[in-house]
Amino acid sequence: MKIAAAAYDFDWFDSFADYRTKLTRWVEAADGADLLVFPEYGAMELASLGGPAVAGHLEASLHEVARHADRSAELQAELAARHGCHILAASGPHFDGGRPTNRAALYGPQGLIGHQDKQVMTRFERSEWNVTGGEGLQVFDTAIGRVGILICYDAEFPLLARRLVEAGAEFLLVPSCTDTVAGFNRVRIGAMARALEGQCVVVHAPTVGACAWSPAVDENRGRAAIYAPPDGLWPETGIIAQGEMDQPGWVFAKVDLARVAESRRDGAVLPYAHWPETQR
Repeated sequence: MKIAAAAYDFDWFDSFADYRTKLTRWVEAADGADLLVFPEYGAMELASLGGPAVAGHLEASLHEVARHADRSAELQAELAARHGCHILAASGPHFDGGRPTNRAALYGPQGLIGHQDKQVMTRFERSEWNVTGGEGLQVFDTAIGRVGILICYDAEFPLLARRLVEAGAEFLLVPSCTDTVAGFNRVRIGAMARALEGQCVVVHAPTVGACAWSPAVDENRGRAAIYAPPDGLWPETGIIAQGEMDQPGWVFAKVDLARVAESRRDGAVLPYAHWPETQR
């Protein structure tokens, strides 16, 4: 399986057609990858369609992005079908009543597979943005394997990942949006630790670059990477592939998911199997 992890930068759009052009270009540049992973809050660039006053207002920008959710979903499904791939779309606000959740949707060649809401909110999301946590995690059975999603901060909590791997997840997708190097490293370290503990593949896709017109995503630091457990069957560093810091573009890796089962069965160490011993 060929995996593409995005280090995704923000653009200003004067029309939805401009967004379609950008996303189409990104998917085409993924060069036949089976799985494309876009970052957390990458959808916030759609706030530009409301004009400067809307895009520059924390609350109004949430509603503007949500207003384009249906058209965005149609575009993601269309691109996944056209290219015969799976796409974790950039997450964004989803309103179902009162306050929004931070939702990422997974698409396959046949259309929408499902969605995952972020579980644990950061301080900014809680106190300034009033975005709320979703209810529950799920594992998605797909043609390319069993997928779990931990959105950004969620990757810093080992019990969330454990819940997913115990439910059968073979790889975890970690879309992120961090405005400092320290924030990026917290998610990076969490993602690598989750790969080690769960003896699985973890795909980290961040936002990068400046977005001066948005107070929500104005600064973005990170680099895309694909991690594995350094258990003797994968690279000694635990890094299958990684990009340059703050440089937009795709990072690619070819991964044989059969090796996940082999790691859990016959790795140099067996943290996946030995986890229950920590509960004594």
